[in-house]
Amino acid sequence: MSTPTADLAAAGVSIWLDDLSRQRIQSGNLAELIDSRNVSGVTTNPTIFAGALSKGEAYEGQVKELAAADASVDEAIFSITTDDVRDACDIFLPVFEATNGVDGRVSIEVSPDLAHDTEGTIAQAKDLSARVDRKNVLIKIPATKAGLPAITEVIGAGISVNVTLIFSLERYEEVIDAYLAGVEKARDAGHDISTLQSVASFFVSRVDTEIDKRLAAIGTDEAAALKGKAGIANARLAYELFEKKFAEPRAKALLEAGATVQRPLWASTGVKDPALPDTLYVTELVAPGTVNTMPEKTLEATFDHGVITGDTVTGAYADAHEVFDRLAAAGVDVADATQVLEDEGVEKFIASWHELQDTVKTALQAGSAQAAR
Repeated sequence: MSTPTADLAAAGVSIWLDDLSRQRIQSGNLAELIDSRNVSGVTTNPTIFAGALSKGEAYEGQVKELAAADASVDEAIFSITTDDVRDACDIFLPVFEATNGVDGRVSIEVSPDLAHDTEGTIAQAKDLSARVDRKNVLIKIPATKAGLPAITEVIGAGISVNVTLIFSLERYEEVIDAYLAGVEKARDAGHDISTLQSVASFFVSRVDTEIDKRLAAIGTDEAAALKGKAGIANARLAYELFEKKFAEPRAKALLEAGATVQRPLWASTGVKDPALPDTLYVTELVAPGTVNTMPEKTLEATFDHGVITGDTVTGAYADAHEVFDRLAAAGVDVADATQVLEDEGVEKFIASWHELQDTVKTALQAGSAQAAR
């Protein structure tokens, strides 16, 4: 009997888990999810690592060693997180090989403190790639204005990239252009561009959260009728843009030379509004050549009761445009909303990064105290 996650994979959607911890790696849970839930990749972020480290037991030995070596907080974070990502990459190697490098990918993010620092992002992306030292790693770079030239430079150096924190169609088009420029740079530098992979992480549920708040403030019947519709419409229009951009001569020339498309990735797919179906951002965003990265709760809901009916994106462009027209008519400034979301997204990841630093600092101090006894 087929399962909803198998149906989703068969429809051309790669299922990636939006979570990673050493306990998940060492217990065999990650390998089990590959076998039973069709999981073919992993994404991480500072919030995920802060949560994993706060639970702590699996990290105690390494923290003690790092404390004894007098490692700084940031050195400890990079040592711990790159070890986890390296081990996850090894678990996903058979998937990577079976899909010719398309899937089996594990993402690790540059420090959010560098979100507005192009050169710092480039340097750290290269460092992370070298430290993990696995061909199936993806380096996550935020789609801020400063992130765009960094994306081009890092891909140009032959490093595969996950572009994160994309909210608006305008910024997404800039991300695609940055990717294409990076592939051209890599080609001109003599890299094998067929081995380069990139995904563009388009956030979904947060768009609904922000725009629904604005609709509630407007308070009209027309506004109320649009609740819970913006996130899906925004993502569907992103896929329309993806199809358009990769059919243009610049992209076609690179694809004919062996390059791969930069796949759209649906991120922030956990449903935050209890009035909406818990699989909404999965079942309504089924399209070939996409990735859906899910928190475990969403993954399990999809496996349990997700109804996959094939492509729910490409036939819905007119409806998505209509939603945007109605949002504008109701008085919602979508461009302002998505800029607020980008700014908040960076701030949230910086806060999580600092929380991670505090967690590691406390653990290192405890490790030093134990060693001194």
